[in-house]
Amino acid sequence: MSSSFQTRRPKIWWSNGGFFVAAHVIAMVGMYYKPFYAVPRATLVLAFVLWQLAEFGITIGYHRLWSHRAFRATLGARVVLAVLGSSAFQGSIKNVRSLTLSITQWWCLRHRLHHRFTDDPVHDPYSATRGLLFSHVGWIFFKPVYEKMSLVDREDLENDPVVAWQHKYFVLLAFGLGLGFPTLLGALWGDALGSFIWAGLTARIFIWHCTFLVNSLAHWDGLQPYSDENTSRGNFILAVLTAGEGNHNFHVRKAGDLNHAFPHDFRSGPSWLDWDPSKWIILGLHKLGFVYSLRTAREVDIEDAREYMREKGHHHMHDKEGEADGAEWTGEVWSREDMERYVEEKPERCVLVLDGFLVDATAYMKEHPGGSQLLRGYSIRQRKPDSDERWRDASWAFDGGLNNHSRAAKKRLAELRIARLT
Repeated sequence: MSSSFQTRRPKIWWSNGGFFVAAHVIAMVGMYYKPFYAVPRATLVLAFVLWQLAEFGITIGYHRLWSHRAFRATLGARVVLAVLGSSAFQGSIKNVRSLTLSITQWWCLRHRLHHRFTDDPVHDPYSATRGLLFSHVGWIFFKPVYEKMSLVDREDLENDPVVAWQHKYFVLLAFGLGLGFPTLLGALWGDALGSFIWAGLTARIFIWHCTFLVNSLAHWDGLQPYSDENTSRGNFILAVLTAGEGNHNFHVRKAGDLNHAFPHDFRSGPSWLDWDPSKWIILGLHKLGFVYSLRTAREVDIEDAREYMREKGHHHMHDKEGEADGAEWTGEVWSREDMERYVEEKPERCVLVLDGFLVDATAYMKEHPGGSQLLRGYSIRQRKPDSDERWRDASWAFDGGLNNHSRAAKKRLAELRIARLT
């Protein structure tokens, strides 16, 4: 653990923590005076339906669409997902200072940071290595210090008009849809108060904790069929509670990883047997033309991850890491002049220098979970005559400066190498 983390004393976030605790206290008082067996069945059905709809707003919208760019959606679909996500009371897609309590949330950016630095006690916003309680709710009570947030790509969020619209009207949408709407519906069958308590406030708390379970318990208990490079795990019970997000080992963090193994995949599990209603809804919307450009991990990468973990489980590991360090390189060796000639032939190419190798990432740009602009920022550009401008070596960024890349990502990198640079 870094010395800066040991010496840093995070400030308590009184407004954020106070709102969180107050919501729970009010809900418990309400449930005491209006227990579930004392309200109409229609109220309980409404609570379940609104809970699930808000959950889908988070899992399909905030998470898979806007955080991981796992698919693209039409304007109408984005508006619906943004509205549903607002009702979950978890901040706007981009960020928001809201609820008159100076509560600032960076849902998508913070989640991208979590995937870049999973389990890092300093840079992971809700690191599981800091304990189950902290990763679940403890982080809510401390003012965030995201030292590497500026490294996270946000251009796509800044350019989406739906994100800007939801950000502007988030408070109205959150309170109107999360609390006002269920109260008005409950009035239709004479149970406005019960609907406020159960379909409004209590359902919001259910949504909070189901989301937080993905940060905590999904990094604490379950199976690791795809990767053990971090604490992410798959858990069927969590998958049921979180609309599929409990299949977390497939979805954990890094370039080339499925959600923590391959985060850019629109699925939380590749098999139809994996409980993932969010995936089924996305496929249904795709059939109807509301979403498109679904991204999936390569089958060869998925099977390689499974085989690696099977071999590791049987203690018959063949260490393939050495294959990626260049010790067995038998390909071409280029000079700087060769490199510049290659770039000048097609200036649109995205060529990187990584650990002494030239990597042509042009075909990979659309797949890169961090976005194509991030790769372009480190690419070798055509040098102007009489210019001393130098290209940026991308080794620092790949080796942990911008992301903790996985074994799968390093394997993919080796496939994209075209020459060793002298």
